[in-house]
Amino acid sequence: MKSFERLMLSHIKDITDPHLDPLQFAYRSNRSVDDAVNLALHFILQHLDSPGSYARILFVDFSSAFNTIIPALLQDKLSQLNVPDSTCRWITDFLSDRKQHVKLGKTISAPRTISTGSPQGCVLSPLLFSLYTNSCTSSHQSVKLLKFADDTTIIGLIADGDESDYRWETDRLVSWCSQNNLELNALKTVEMIADFRKNPAPLTPLTLGDSTVSSVEYFCFLGTIITQDLKWELNISSLIKKAQQRMYFLRQLRKFSLPTKMMVNFYSSIIQSILCSSITIWYAAATAKDKARLQRIIHSAEKVIGCNLPSLQDLYASRILRRAGKIVADPSHPGHKLFQSLPSGRRFRSIRTRTSRHKNSFFPSATIHMNTPQVTH
Repeated sequence: MKSFERLMLSHIKDITDPHLDPLQFAYRSNRSVDDAVNLALHFILQHLDSPGSYARILFVDFSSAFNTIIPALLQDKLSQLNVPDSTCRWITDFLSDRKQHVKLGKTISAPRTISTGSPQGCVLSPLLFSLYTNSCTSSHQSVKLLKFADDTTIIGLIADGDESDYRWETDRLVSWCSQNNLELNALKTVEMIADFRKNPAPLTPLTLGDSTVSSVEYFCFLGTIITQDLKWELNISSLIKKAQQRMYFLRQLRKFSLPTKMMVNFYSSIIQSILCSSITIWYAAATAKDKARLQRIIHSAEKVIGCNLPSLQDLYASRILRRAGKIVADPSHPGHKLFQSLPSGRRFRSIRTRTSRHKNSFFPSATIHMNTPQVTH
């Protein structure tokens, strides 16, 4: 069954991809988690370049998201996305009249018939939820609604203290969820405010329905810790802690006199992968001190293995060029229009920035890297 689900997954993706919300990043070709975070940061940082502006970011949490899908509603939404009727009927049948029981120790409950939601662990569940929420979009240019499967983020770009569009969109989200059998988890839905004004006035808390949304100073957004001052020390400290824990295993391997090649492979997959986690998001804006902390782990690994390893700067350069290249090659990518070719066709137009925090974000940095001749060592 899993193999058939994977075939259906590929089939449905090919049909629906051209019709999906551009700001839905899950299960899309040439799009990644990093793209979602980088574009969100670009919206925020570009807006904060304007005097007197600030941003409110709402990280939405759904209660048992995949378990609330209504098959009949999903079938209508799939039809609107040009999915063939036979495929729609198969999915409806797949989600309907499922038998389920609960096991606690040696005790098993009586079976119940379920016709709501998508099965836990189902290969199709994240894609079906993405299609189910495809029509949930923003109507205002000053409010961005980004989605990665069931991770939904509303970004309010506030100018002159006017929050009416942002609050209207959050109220509309509550209404849309009610109409589509989705329940917002107000306790886990939080808001973060990025405000660099010199004398900001106290902001009125946001409410969802009858619940006041908590305000936080940092949040783990799609695996990357973002703080309200848009600095990266907390995220980098988290990566360093994980990498240092894994260095123990590298030292243990040396005790068993493993070949250098095997140790390098272990380092690349287990330690380097942590150091480079979402590196295109934070590296350019990291402080020299934090970069040195990360590089020290690489030096320690070099001493253990006994050979040179790629520096963090080289790893960043290769990854940002590869990521930018994929965006440039995909006209449907929401970040594609940010890479504008100059009339010569050999370079890209630099993105205008007013602050270093914007200049050091992904899109301006990627443009600079792509315009810089690459030296092959």
